[in-house]
Amino acid sequence: MKIKITKQLKKIVVLFFLLFPNSLDADFFEDITSQIVDNPKRLSYGVSVTDVNQDGNFDFVVTGFGYLNLALSYENGKLINIVNQKKFSDEFRKTIGVAACDIDKDGYEEIYFLNTDAYSGTKKYSDRLIDLEKSKYVDLFEIEKNQRDLNLTAGRSVVCVDRKGDGNYGVYVANYGGPTRFYEYSDNIIVDKSAQLNLAKVTGGRAVVAGHIISDKIDVFAANERGANFLYKNNKGKFLDVANEYRVEDFLQNGRGTALSDIYYRGRLDILNGNWGGFHRAYVLKDNIFQDIAKPPFDEPSRIRTVISADLDNDGYDEVFMNNIGEPNKLFKILDNGVIEQIPLDVGLEPNGYGTGAAVADIDNDGILELLVSHGESFDQPLSLYKAKIGSNRKYLRVKPLNKYGAPARGATVTLISNLRKHSKTIDSGSGYLCQMEPVAHYGIRENEKNIKIQVKWTNGETEKISIKKLNETITLNQK
Repeated sequence: MKIKITKQLKKIVVLFFLLFPNSLDADFFEDITSQIVDNPKRLSYGVSVTDVNQDGNFDFVVTGFGYLNLALSYENGKLINIVNQKKFSDEFRKTIGVAACDIDKDGYEEIYFLNTDAYSGTKKYSDRLIDLEKSKYVDLFEIEKNQRDLNLTAGRSVVCVDRKGDGNYGVYVANYGGPTRFYEYSDNIIVDKSAQLNLAKVTGGRAVVAGHIISDKIDVFAANERGANFLYKNNKGKFLDVANEYRVEDFLQNGRGTALSDIYYRGRLDILNGNWGGFHRAYVLKDNIFQDIAKPPFDEPSRIRTVISADLDNDGYDEVFMNNIGEPNKLFKILDNGVIEQIPLDVGLEPNGYGTGAAVADIDNDGILELLVSHGESFDQPLSLYKAKIGSNRKYLRVKPLNKYGAPARGATVTLISNLRKHSKTIDSGSGYLCQMEPVAHYGIRENEKNIKIQVKWTNGETEKISIKKLNETITLNQK
């Protein structure tokens, strides 16, 4: 008996194997938490990925809320905390948000620790800005000349912004119940430039991303609670809020976690935004207006914290991980034409977990991203570490752009161009909720994909393009 294979049936079969690549073993993730050495219950919020000790390898920085801040380095198959210095570890300031970038143009990233010892308004302890100097971690905010503009307002997320495109990074601090801050290293002094940059608004700030959203220079999208979101268009290094003009103000919702993602694989960045207890958004720019294309089940309300967009299983299609608190996490796959399909979870579901932050990085350099999830707020839990189960035949490409000072070019856009897609990714400068991903554009390679080129759009808007001859490696590109 012959079975007629219709076009519809072919589509169903293809979709099945995209969503369930390991159909004989349905779990998308495997739990590799055992790789974390010394992993007791703790309260943690933000997670960042940076080279903490300047050895050329990325580490997970995990904040501690009344617990030690950690720097988890991958050594001999294990994640081990490598920093135990008071200025860095700092269990008393209740660290919540974290981001890393090179603020002094020395080629190495400093780490901004946002402390929140009060729910909103005035707090007791200032934030820390950690710099590694001669094997010692120094808090630049403790230097007398840098104390004039200390942040003494409770905050949430932080994001690094190269506003002029010259490699001089500043730090946008989303405060809660107080004005936004924007710290920049100017004339060897750290100063708050938020007022002169049109950023000093009193907000219920929650999540922030920065990148090539609507301009050739770096823009900022800030998701807020109890008020409208901000979309700051870069205007010659200063900023103009155009959220209303571009229809992303969403003032009836409470923003919480956000990420930049190329939803249509068309070579430009869109906005994924999770709203606390409200409808989640997938904003796509059409006719100079962002339109929300999110549909069930993706848009269904949840107790959202962090939103991550990344190709976790190296199939050439991005996943969206939604880290929820007090209810199950969710995972989706972004297919062609803006279709977003849910992937069932078992491992990684954490149905009763208190997830607050999460970040992805290829921490063991095997070409597959690891997902680290932190927990906190109302219940202490150990950290969780997950990895997608994938076949050995999957190929990948990783692109690490460095600016003219040799530091990660956070905010730059990398676009993979092939016979099958134009796929843009941001070099993460801060995203999720309180978090920051690795400064690498990670691509899984699709079947039958060929003629691959990479285009980098630097933070100053200039672009360069290279052809790819070899896969399964990390390509470092240096800005000229």
